[in-house]
Amino acid sequence: MKPKKPPTKRSKKGAVVSQTRVHLKITGIVQGVFYRATTHSTAERLGLKGWVRNLYDGSVEAVAEGEESVVNELIAWCRKGPSGAVVDNVDVRREEPTGEFTGFRIRY
Repeated sequence: MKPKKPPTKRSKKGAVVSQTRVHLKITGIVQGVFYRATTHSTAERLGLKGWVRNLYDGSVEAVAEGEESVVNELIAWCRKGPSGAVVDNVDVRREEPTGEFTGFRIRY
């Protein structure tokens, strides 16, 4: 079986748009301040696919796929977070997009 090719998209003008996937781990005061919920709504507004969840160590983890420039917008937002959050670090791991997601969800 051949490996699945990463999805490609075209802009309205027909140009190929670069897709990317990131795996994020956000540390600091990021639980109990609506960080997960606000990440979810921000990613949906941006049209990204993937998920976000709280981890037992107090951090937040997220995977997002979409157009590279839009994913970079989410990363920039994650570095600030919602009011009440104090973000110490955002670890960004770039990965090959898989196209496995149909929307952006909160995982529990």
